[in-house]
Amino acid sequence: MNPTKIDSKVLSILEDKIQLIKTGKGAIYLVGPIRLPVNLFGETVTFQWYCWLNCDEATEDFQKIIDKLASANLAEFQQSSVLVYGDFEYADEAIIRMHSICHTGDIFGSKRCDCGFQLKQSMKMIVEHGTGALFYLANHEGRGIGLFSKAMAYILQENQYDTVEANESLGFVDDARNYDDAIMVLKALRTKPVKLMTNNPKKLQALKDAGLNVTDREALWGDVSEYNENYLQTKIMKSGHLKEDGVCPND
Repeated sequence: MNPTKIDSKVLSILEDKIQLIKTGKGAIYLVGPIRLPVNLFGETVTFQWYCWLNCDEATEDFQKIIDKLASANLAEFQQSSVLVYGDFEYADEAIIRMHSICHTGDIFGSKRCDCGFQLKQSMKMIVEHGTGALFYLANHEGRGIGLFSKAMAYILQENQYDTVEANESLGFVDDARNYDDAIMVLKALRTKPVKLMTNNPKKLQALKDAGLNVTDREALWGDVSEYNENYLQTKIMKSGHLKEDGVCPND
């Protein structure tokens, strides 16, 4: 498919909503904010939604970038995004979640993990806090191994491998996720301190190593069942996740 040049009216609507974030390898193009009413536990809550695209070209000629999209086949590749609530840029206190995509948990409601619970619960906590952001990281499926590899890891888990053993048996490290792009987008949206919702100290350290002022950590345990108890125990015993007494699986 040949690139199709968009007209000036379309460009004028879009260019005020596109932000260029230069990286060492090109640029991140951040589009938004976009008003997004969300059904959250039976109530409609309005977030501001952004999506970003990595590109090896850094230019403020957005016409040039947009013209290429029709031939880029972006539907074959997932793009990450962020939901923002409240006065995220200027509020003194904000709470954030770096959420790794989980096709099975987030979409289908799988009980093999706690991801679906963490997704909705973090959104609820952001609204209750008054301001915050949920970063939805599309290249993090299966801790960075991808959906197909995750499916194979699930088969191994059904044959007595734990999560870490399954990933490593397929030739992967325990956790291959990278937060660099999300951190750059966060810095573009907010310069004030944040509180991070996570049980994973690696996420906390990644933000601190990037120079972000993270004032605190909020635990996010819940929805423990017979289906995910071993999975959650492996997070604690092998992946270093921080246990909270009374709200996560017993040893």
